Amino acid sequence: MKQLTKQIVLSVLLLSSVIIVSAQKAADILNSSVPMVYLGVDFSEARVINDFSATAYDIKNRHFQGINQVVVNESDKFNWQKYLERSNISSDITVTQAVNNKIDENKISSTNTADESRLKESDIQGIVNGYELKDKTGVGLVVIMEALNKSGESAAMYITFIDLASKKVLYTERMVEKAGGFGFRNYYASTIYKAMQTIKKNKLKGWRSKFGS
Repeated sequence: MKQLTKQIVLSVLLLSSVIIVSAQKAADILNSSVPMVYLGVDFSEARVINDFSATAYDIKNRHFQGINQVVVNESDKFNWQKYLERSNISSDITVTQAVNNKIDENKISSTNTADESRLKESDIQGIVNGYELKDKTGVGLVVIMEALNKSGESAAMYITFIDLASKKVLYTERMVEKAGGFGFRNYYASTIYKAMQTIKKNKLKGWRSKFGS
């Protein structure tokens, strides 16, 4: 009996050590030895403010999907490896496609400019908790869109890094970028591209210091 108990204890300790080893930390965000998966653009809590160029149905079923897909399809432009100055980044946007498909169309459009800053950093973990991340490991990168503001000609988003195994948010930062371009998709997709440029130019140095990487 004692031998069996000892074996159980050792097994639990071994399992715990595996979990600890596999857990990611903030320093891994810019560490190319740790795989990163780009999960796409999450519009589940986004509000489209004072933009009457399309119906809520089109925004959800065509434009949100188009923005999410173009970042992957035009990887030479939307090059996360270049702008994060790290390699070992793959893409799998099925996670955000799944949550975007569940969006309530009645909640998309808004005429309240205060909705551009309706989310707090503390809300981001709750959003991530809803992701289906089975069998994924390493660091996840997701753009959680807060608002697409036509009157402000901008988009607000949270650039978010997570531990894929535990869904723990390792780091998130809110960014607001100017929109531009022809058509709904290009107009707002441009803000993601500009966020990438801002990261490389103005954020990376501070992130390296903050993350200890």
